[in-house]
Amino acid sequence: MDQSWVKTNRAMRPYSPRQQWGRIGWALAHPLFRLSPRPAWGLRRALLRLFGARVGGGARIDPTACITMPWNLTLGEECAVGAGALLYALGPITIGPRATVSQGAHLCAGTHDWRDPARPLLRPPVMIGADAWVCADAFIGPGVTLGIGSIAGARAVVMRSPGAGCIVAGNPARVIGHTDATQ
Repeated sequence: MDQSWVKTNRAMRPYSPRQQWGRIGWALAHPLFRLSPRPAWGLRRALLRLFGARVGGGARIDPTACITMPWNLTLGEECAVGAGALLYALGPITIGPRATVSQGAHLCAGTHDWRDPARPLLRPPVMIGADAWVCADAFIGPGVTLGIGSIAGARAVVMRSPGAGCIVAGNPARVIGHTDATQ
């Protein structure tokens, strides 16, 4: 099997010099974020803003949340990001007002184009609507929008966008009900 695509992939530079320097800066600042006391919500909001995140007032981000590229992150008013949540923000991630991303959840805004032999990096956005809830250990895939008032159940693998007010669960996630958001 021809492995020339490996060389092509390795030769690509998916990040601009500015992004590379930003990642280095964030890696140096991240210990301050990680070691901050849990009630220091304002400190973490300020640190994220310093690195280009758009953060609404009252947003609560746990110090153990892992955020890859904060400048690709938008957090709405009074949203919450739980312990150990992974926000893989290679592309834009938007979390709406009052939305909750529970502990261990993974929002993935990066993938590779498997159709291209060089496997270039893609950065489809992830959007979590207002009042939505991503339950513990759920995975929200690249390009997915979890609609207003929707719920992704614990350990769900959401690879397609459900409508507003949908409750999805399972692997792959399927609609199992609706919230009052659709009423």
